[in-house]
Amino acid sequence: MNLGESIVIVMVIIPAVSILFYKLRIQYASVAAGIIDLILTMLLYFYRPPFGIFFIDNITIIFILMVLSIYVLSLVYSPAYLKGTKMGIRNNNYYMLMDLFTVSMLFTLVINNYGLMWVGIEATTISSALLLIAKKTDTSLEATWRYIIIVSAGVAFAFFSVILIYYSLGTLQVSTAIISHVHSKMIIVAVAIALIGFGTKVGVFPVHTWLPDAHSEAPSPVSAMFSGVLLPTALYVLYRVYQIDPIRDLYVWFAVVSIVAASIFLGYQTRYKRMFAYSTMENMNLALLGFAIGGTFGVVGAVLLLISHSFGKAGAFYSSGNILRFTGKSKILDVGGIYRSMPVTSSSLLLSSLAVTGAPPFGTFFGEFLIFAGLLQEHQYAAFIIVAIAVAAAFISMNYNVSSMLFHGSSDYKEENKLMPAISLFSSIVPIVIGIVYMVMYSAVV
Repeated sequence: MNLGESIVIVMVIIPAVSILFYKLRIQYASVAAGIIDLILTMLLYFYRPPFGIFFIDNITIIFILMVLSIYVLSLVYSPAYLKGTKMGIRNNNYYMLMDLFTVSMLFTLVINNYGLMWVGIEATTISSALLLIAKKTDTSLEATWRYIIIVSAGVAFAFFSVILIYYSLGTLQVSTAIISHVHSKMIIVAVAIALIGFGTKVGVFPVHTWLPDAHSEAPSPVSAMFSGVLLPTALYVLYRVYQIDPIRDLYVWFAVVSIVAASIFLGYQTRYKRMFAYSTMENMNLALLGFAIGGTFGVVGAVLLLISHSFGKAGAFYSSGNILRFTGKSKILDVGGIYRSMPVTSSSLLLSSLAVTGAPPFGTFFGEFLIFAGLLQEHQYAAFIIVAIAVAAAFISMNYNVSSMLFHGSSDYKEENKLMPAISLFSSIVPIVIGIVYMVMYSAVV
């Protein structure tokens, strides 16, 4: 076993090790585990394992950094949030489930086997479902039940896809399958079924229906994990299946229809967490569109969009958590004029809203720009026009609602905690930094 493989094994195990501190301030152990893992991920860039047990390339490392960054931010945000929220489970159980949730995502990302990737995705369902039901309200129970039923049905479809891959190629090793260049009707069927199977967890229309309920009913730090990194992890697996034999037109048009549907649903939402959930559906399918187009524009655009989205959407859900915690209001129309009374939360809400709708100079803007450039390069003019209209509609709808929450009317609500607004603001600023770094690097290269 070489150094790279050892680093990966330690990295996946460490969050689980923090569970040993269950009765000794597990939240601190979990934060320490996340920070150690972030350092190990940087080492992984230099000491990368060969393709064998693990399959790790530059894209994988970016996804691992996304997962661990949002994991640490959510853990730091959680104590203050949980202190003022009525929870149906013990705090120690909450942190234990967050650790297991993260381990299952890391395992899914690094393993070089489609069958074990499927196991990892199924494991994320189990650990995240228990987090969804943490409030133990009737609505959270219903959302959890719907999440389990719909996602499990989708994952069952994905299992058929995995079986067909093995039947066609005689192996489930990701690295071998991607370079096999085998074209057969069986592989085409496998890649098509994966779009519905793994696509259920990505939020592809019409199998997205679990998404808005789950995001709106979960505790806000869990919503940040769901939206920021769980859905991208499922998209990563779908992309690895797609690479075996890309069915471009099928994936492109499923993504286009899903973006249009998300933009329509987003426009008439009355609760801000549901609105952000549909925004996640829109962003995930934009990234799927980028991966489906392929090439430098498509893939770089999708990755840039995803990493900016993970911080921006986490910032949006942390901001939502602040508002819900300090005002007790969950509807858009019930929250107004908070720009004076809650200045930091208002700033983070505005920045995160602009970030996830692709305003310049956020990283999401450059991601979307590259994806649109990829559509033109591949002569997908109809898709370009439809997606441009849908993205513009989503931008106007969401920022209009957020502006209403900030500037319409007045309020005397106060930010009763300093840490929660600070974390939401930090998370909302990161997409700007990503956009600026991209511009500087692009200017240096060109």
